[in-house]
Amino acid sequence: MSRTGRNPRTSRCAAPGGGRRREDQAFLTGILTSAADFERARPWRLTDAADFDSYLLDTAVLLAEAERSFGVVRARMFHPQDFAEFCLLHGLDPAEQGSRDRYLVNPALQTQLLAYQGEELAGDFIPRLVRARENGLTLLHADLLLAGGLLGGAGERQPAEVRRAHQQGAETFRRMLVGAGYGAFTFRCAVEAPGGRLVAQARVLHWEDGVVRLNDEDLDLVCAVLCAGLARELPGLAVLAGTQGGGGACGEYRQVAWAWQSGGHEYVPAATTFAEAGFPLGTVC
Repeated sequence: MSRTGRNPRTSRCAAPGGGRRREDQAFLTGILTSAADFERARPWRLTDAADFDSYLLDTAVLLAEAERSFGVVRARMFHPQDFAEFCLLHGLDPAEQGSRDRYLVNPALQTQLLAYQGEELAGDFIPRLVRARENGLTLLHADLLLAGGLLGGAGERQPAEVRRAHQQGAETFRRMLVGAGYGAFTFRCAVEAPGGRLVAQARVLHWEDGVVRLNDEDLDLVCAVLCAGLARELPGLAVLAGTQGGGGACGEYRQVAWAWQSGGHEYVPAATTFAEAGFPLGTVC
């Protein structure tokens, strides 16, 4: 797919085709997420834009056109340091388009990809891209702890131990949310692991009709961190804090928090200073 004019030249991969919408093809791109990254990448001529604001406008146009032309549009954060290290490792010239394409489709970084569905770029999608990179690195760490059993397969293809731990972690998270009731919460969990602490966070909206809304990538990371801790029998801590209540509660809202800890086998209620300051601790699980 060729581009001309001032439009971004950040990595893009798409099979060539006619002018009709290609439902069976995916469009992939890397996006610079800050003015500092834009300046650092300037020597590589990833874009013809004069400044970061212009770059964002061009990128929004690129994504809109991709949505009209392709069945799936995905993006990941274009991280200059990661890219420079990738080129050094593989003996690539960072100024070459082929180098950027190889970086974009690197299998080890596929956990950082996000589907683009028309979100506002600066206020919504770019912060998610930044989190997706951080989350992807955590997923790779968790997968390493599980000898490739987390990302190497799904369902029956996963090792039985990993599959059971993943199901246990997902059920533990579900019970925590159900017990908290309706409201807007932030969930945080941490597992002390070899090579460094595994951390996950998710913003959760629990509606009165029982619907729970959170980003898919945040859910995947939470379950992965809980899974790694349970499968490797590592100590962990989890906190759910926020505002409890809904429209049906006559406008009555209250600040709440719950905490759990695990010695490696299961999560049980615990009082801990990891909870938000000033929030009471209760038990729901």
